[in-house]
Amino acid sequence: MPLGRKSRVPKSTERTPSRFANVNGVRLHYLIAGKGDPVVLLHGYAETSHMWHPLIPKLAATGTVIAPDLRGAGQSSTPQGGYTKAEMAQDIHALVAKLGYQRIRIVGHDIGLMVAYAYAAQYPDEVDRIALMDAFLPGVGDWRNVWLMRDLWHFHFYGKTPLALVHGRERIYFEHFWNDFAADPKHSVPEGDRRIYAKAYARPGGMRAGFEYFRAFEKDAEDFARFAQKPLQMPMLVLTGEKASGDFLIQQGRLVAKNVEGVVIRKSGHWLMEEAPDQAIPKLVQFLNA
Repeated sequence: MPLGRKSRVPKSTERTPSRFANVNGVRLHYLIAGKGDPVVLLHGYAETSHMWHPLIPKLAATGTVIAPDLRGAGQSSTPQGGYTKAEMAQDIHALVAKLGYQRIRIVGHDIGLMVAYAYAAQYPDEVDRIALMDAFLPGVGDWRNVWLMRDLWHFHFYGKTPLALVHGRERIYFEHFWNDFAADPKHSVPEGDRRIYAKAYARPGGMRAGFEYFRAFEKDAEDFARFAQKPLQMPMLVLTGEKASGDFLIQQGRLVAKNVEGVVIRKSGHWLMEEAPDQAIPKLVQFLNA
């Protein structure tokens, strides 16, 4: 199987402080760095907070960066329920409050963008800016025809049999996403990172929790259709991959928010931070620090 590139984590970020907090009935692991106004970074499926290491020092130079492992992922706990994106956003809100912050900037990729949107929709007066990175919003516009739905099999891939099939083969399963969702499988998620993510999801409860993100999509669609009736007022940046969601998420963003800047990242697939860091990172820093 294709192995990907070597890990791209700068040595200076390998020691980003790592902490835990018990909030909203779940134990969340998170990375934290810097001082000042906070920005929250939310990872997507097949990854963990580790994905943000190249961005953290750029943002920590001017503020506090908080990068949690979502409920069920990384080193966070894997409860039986609570995987609607509205509930997961409530986890992050409780963490932010426990850390003593009232207003944040927030970024999300993949599943993380759904959580970020649910956060902004539930707590609009507490979000200064929001950035969404390549995937889609269930329940918004023509969402069932989004490019990711070519993998419709996966969104129903949960329960006893799928768990048995994937057990011990987590790396093989995730190769499909890392390779097929990239513009070039050889320039996608680096090999060192693949090992980290496969190990994280292979821990007890990890794959079951990951599958629950998708089982919740129908309820997410109901929630998001309701949230969209009240468009967001804060600035929104939408970054998408030219070889992935294209302008679809940008169109969805304009259905749920009033002030949207959309950028299609050239020659990139779904994994924007890994495939096109030279385009994605400067744009995120510029937008978040505006």
